[in-house]
Amino acid sequence: MSSDTRLQVGHMDEQRFRLLVQAVTDYAIYMLDPTGIVTSWNPGAERFKGYVEAEILGQHFSRFYTEEDRATGVPGRALETAVREGKYEAEGWRVRKDGTRFWASVVIDAIRSETGELVGFAKITRDITERQNGQQALEKARASLFQAQKMEALGGLSSGIAHDFNNLLTVVLGNLDLLRRAPEERRPRLIDNAMRAVEQGRKLTQQLLAFGRRHTLQPEVVDVNRLILGMDDMLKQSLRGDIHIMFDLAEGLWPVEVDPSQLQIALINLAVNARDAMPKGGQFRIRTENVTAPVGDHAQCVAIAVSDTGHGMPPDVLARAFEPFFSTKDVGKGTGLGLPQVYAFAQQSDGSVRVTSEVGHGTTFTISLPRTSAQGTEAAETGRQPSEVVHPLHVLLVEDNAEVAEVAASMMAERRHTVVSAGNASEALHVLDSGEPFDLILSDLVMPGGMNGYDLAKRVRSRWPTLPVLLATGYSDQAAIALKEGFPLISKPYEPAALMLAVERTALPATRSPSQGNVVPLTRPVS
Repeated sequence: MSSDTRLQVGHMDEQRFRLLVQAVTDYAIYMLDPTGIVTSWNPGAERFKGYVEAEILGQHFSRFYTEEDRATGVPGRALETAVREGKYEAEGWRVRKDGTRFWASVVIDAIRSETGELVGFAKITRDITERQNGQQALEKARASLFQAQKMEALGGLSSGIAHDFNNLLTVVLGNLDLLRRAPEERRPRLIDNAMRAVEQGRKLTQQLLAFGRRHTLQPEVVDVNRLILGMDDMLKQSLRGDIHIMFDLAEGLWPVEVDPSQLQIALINLAVNARDAMPKGGQFRIRTENVTAPVGDHAQCVAIAVSDTGHGMPPDVLARAFEPFFSTKDVGKGTGLGLPQVYAFAQQSDGSVRVTSEVGHGTTFTISLPRTSAQGTEAAETGRQPSEVVHPLHVLLVEDNAEVAEVAASMMAERRHTVVSAGNASEALHVLDSGEPFDLILSDLVMPGGMNGYDLAKRVRSRWPTLPVLLATGYSDQAAIALKEGFPLISKPYEPAALMLAVERTALPATRSPSQGNVVPLTRPVS
């Protein structure tokens, strides 16, 4: 074939290509020179973008991009990618002549000569706004569904908690009202009834905080076997007489470092769950063992397996066992927070919990807690009551709630402690600046104003380092930080015995003498 014939065939192929491109209206197909200038334009491009050929030839293709994309260099990077990789593909917003936007699927191919020289780019654009809008609508529908499910869950939580708290308040109010008119011999029973209701309310609040991982753990080195054996009476009260309790506790069990009260609550929650799964009685078993297997970052763990011989859980219920607010019990008979508390406790303790169950063959929950090398003391397990004889203390009480302050001051006055009250941290500092000597500061952690209890404690440690500070809180994000800084905590609501134990343990080991006042010596003896 002669060269003239080859040129004629090539010209015919180019003409056919142009005719084909011009016939396409569903795609914008046009050519760019190596710098991005538009050199051809098809009807599809005119339909999508609104420009006729005469308006756009010789213009830079970046004019179709949004101002945001042009400002961040998207058009230039698109050509660079096409040059480097041979092709560029992406989706994004593009702008029509009238300023409206459409969502485009874009392909840019680099065109090279036989010698490899870049001669330009072929660009194909497709309008997929409808698909994008459909995807956005789907995502919006999913978000709405999630919000509806969340509100339904919160509604279930609110109704369950409200039901339980209303029952508890009814018991408290009823017994207190009866107490006004009751004869002397009946009063202790009424007081005990009210106290039990308050204790149930406190446990419910702890469950809520544990579920939300807002409960501040106070870890101690714990002998798990000893703790479980000490819970015998509590477990019997949580179960029923037709449920037989069995302990299978391994010898030489490794120590763990956990909050013992939260571990007790977790085991009680599992006991209550087992009781409800065995309406006709059965066996409740707690087994402990040392396990050498990776659990998180820990290879050595103590496993606590809690089993029942109840009706078990089908797969759909098992999959939701730790789901907050989920409960198979009737309204008012469960908040759906018991098992989430167990899960939250295990997670906060750097451990894990798993569950296995089979319908008709019972359920087993296994809590795995990492072994600790820390050394424990017997004091953690004994001495839960304040001593009978104690040196009277001079206490600065910092509490913004007047009723709480009055109750706390009355508790301490019964132990012959002298109390000075301050309504906030600034007022407390003013009292301290006066030079009045104190043996201890008992401060609420959460207080209004610019300074909370943790801020006050740090200020006191800086200016009066020998003056101990005990912080009290029902919940605070800063509680864990305060513990790490070495400030002791007591949880609200507190019983008189627990408050006195915390106050006296915090104050009595202090080496400062009350006669020193709140003064830091400018010079100290050299040892």
